[in-house]
Amino acid sequence: MNRRGIAMMSSAHLADDFYQGVVPAMLPFFVAERHYSYAAVAGLTLAATIFSSVAQPAFGWWTDKQPRRWLIPVGMITAAAGVALAGFFSSYVVTWLVIALSGLGIAAFHPAAARAARQAAGDHNRAMSVFALGGNTGFALGSLVATPVLLVAGLRGTALLIFPAVAMAAVLVKKLDHVLDGADGRRGSALPTGVDNWPAFARLTSVIVIRSILFGAVSAFLALYFISHFGASKAVGGAALTTYLVSSAIGTYLGGWFADRYGRLLTVRAGLAAIAPALVGVLLAPSEPIGLIFVVLLGVTMSLPFALFMMLGQDYLPNRIGTASGITVGLAVTVGGLFSPLLGWLADVTSLRLMFAVLIVLPIAACLLSMSMRDPRPQLAPSRNAIDKVASNALS
Repeated sequence: MNRRGIAMMSSAHLADDFYQGVVPAMLPFFVAERHYSYAAVAGLTLAATIFSSVAQPAFGWWTDKQPRRWLIPVGMITAAAGVALAGFFSSYVVTWLVIALSGLGIAAFHPAAARAARQAAGDHNRAMSVFALGGNTGFALGSLVATPVLLVAGLRGTALLIFPAVAMAAVLVKKLDHVLDGADGRRGSALPTGVDNWPAFARLTSVIVIRSILFGAVSAFLALYFISHFGASKAVGGAALTTYLVSSAIGTYLGGWFADRYGRLLTVRAGLAAIAPALVGVLLAPSEPIGLIFVVLLGVTMSLPFALFMMLGQDYLPNRIGTASGITVGLAVTVGGLFSPLLGWLADVTSLRLMFAVLIVLPIAACLLSMSMRDPRPQLAPSRNAIDKVASNALS
């Protein structure tokens, strides 16, 4: 494992996804300063999300032909430039276009970055989970940093937000090749090799989509559930959502840790299987504090498989690593998010509680589907005796 390479790529992931977090933080300011309607700001969110995700497989296919590491700093700068420019144009159409440009920058970054991160990580699942955690952290910091900046400077303060990308891109241009390839350019490649297994990749993608539907629904409606079911304040509802997202970040890291010890598919299946009980706990909790305990469990279990999905996808398509990364990180997540309006409609015509109850079938379905998956690198999974020994020690 190339620790310096993982540190650099995780930092780059943080800097890039910072701009994904900035976009939702800008929306209230568009409403207040430019009097955009809710439909209009939803259109901006769609521009950022669709362009950042749907275009990723195309960039992935392009990087399959040649690594094109230059897309990592260029994509990051493009993402930052789009966000910075969004604060300077009064025209909604132009604003929409520059937000879409930011999304394209995000799309250009991820496949090339995931390939570079895998080269540095080798077969260390925890290292790839650190790379994924960098993106989660960047998204959270984007909202956290952008809000006070825009409160002080207004929408034109978006220009100030470009500096993290500029600084990180400068480091990448100067150091990335040296860190990944070594001083003599001969550091061994740790990328997977073998034959592409498209049927296995299709099953994995189906599991990712199901998990994405669930993650998006909980992210969108958890705060509202606490407010409506427990009679909680908006602050408590927001705290529940924050607790869920922080727990998800912890789960992302723990997933890699567990996978290195007990195997990737065992960790994926355990995480998926544990989601349903955690969700039932949230629904049956008699009070807010107990509900929050189950929210922590839900966030952790939901994200245990997250980084492993990306590694498994790359191993199923070792000759199409960019394409695999673009689909698992981008397209599959977007397809899952498209179901949120349907679930919102279900909550409108019934109740949030019933909508969350319906969600319980999703992790069960994903877990059952994962049972047909096989680890493309079985030699990396722990032996049956090792698993039996762990189980025996746990029981004793």
